[in-house]
Amino acid sequence: MTDKQDASDPKGERQKPPKEKAQATGKPAAKKPTRRRKWSKMSKEDIETLFARFQAQRPDPRGELDYTSAYTLLVAVVLSAQATDVGVNKATGPLFAIADTPEKMVSLGEDAVRDYIKTIGLYRNKAKNVILLSQKLIDEFGSQVPDDRESLVSLPGVGRKTANVVLNIFFGQPTIAVDTHIFRLANRLGLAPGKNVEEVEMALEKIIPAAYVRQSHHWLILHGRYVCKARKPDCRKCIVADLCLFKDKTYSVPAPIVELDSYDNRQSAPDKTGEFLG
Repeated sequence: MTDKQDASDPKGERQKPPKEKAQATGKPAAKKPTRRRKWSKMSKEDIETLFARFQAQRPDPRGELDYTSAYTLLVAVVLSAQATDVGVNKATGPLFAIADTPEKMVSLGEDAVRDYIKTIGLYRNKAKNVILLSQKLIDEFGSQVPDDRESLVSLPGVGRKTANVVLNIFFGQPTIAVDTHIFRLANRLGLAPGKNVEEVEMALEKIIPAAYVRQSHHWLILHGRYVCKARKPDCRKCIVADLCLFKDKTYSVPAPIVELDSYDNRQSAPDKTGEFLG
């Protein structure tokens, strides 16, 4: 045995470090498994039950903005940013009576539009956007409201959420527009937690059963507006109280399901926080 040999290694052949051995064999080092995001805190069964109850309560839910065409709906949704639907309807009734097409709106002019909608928050900027989007519809879309998101968001004052509302309500597409009510409800229920509206929208798209996607936007908004309010949720009137994971809920027994007419949304006074976030 030479002075370079070790008693525990009689042949003088020391083991190579694990890293060197992995390199010698050409095998890549094992990667740590990545954790998949959990889209909901609720089980699939509870999610199915939740939307089945919403459907039983409101078989044919409707939005509360007044409109007569794709164009008037688009304008109403643009005006509803950080405003209530009730407030928007009060302003658009007289406005749409004299300007219900892009041509009529442009002819009316920004100053006149501003006067009609001055009771709505941010009315100056909104009046400007209504004229600009109307002109762009005339110039680039033959005065027709496009039925795709990319074209819609190219219009002044129209963001992804506004586009989703129009696509869902008028064109019947299975889009989900996350407003302040849906964002609150998705997190409070544990249905689709997210730090921002984009995360919540993505989660809702992943977890809502296909049969309910088309109307889910309405059900969630109306439930948030009239029952699961921001400041004081009315848990005793909640038909999904037993499924709700909100730690501060005041009642856990679901309210009886009573079918509501399409326009009979007002179970109680609505939450008067801003309806839509842009």
